[in-house]
Amino acid sequence: MLASGRMQKAIKVLAFAGARDVVGAPELDLALEAPCSATALLALICARYPGLAPHARSLRLAINGAYAVAEDVVHPGDEVALIPPVSGG
Repeated sequence: MLASGRMQKAIKVLAFAGARDVVGAPELDLALEAPCSATALLALICARYPGLAPHARSLRLAINGAYAVAEDVVHPGDEVALIPPVSGG
């Protein structure tokens, strides 16, 4: 869960493309009180940045450089990337 008040060990969240536009920065440091699932972390980030909520189903998470699935665990100190869908030709 995200801590409020005194700072616990942070996770670094990297935001790419449209996710970066919504959060207003390429990188965030978020305090994490305890390990949580990738799904729970995404829900917490979307609660903090409501503009991401409509895109939550299409966002991918990577934890420490590896794509995550819903039940993967995020620990304090991890690096998490928010990766929107990629299109191109």
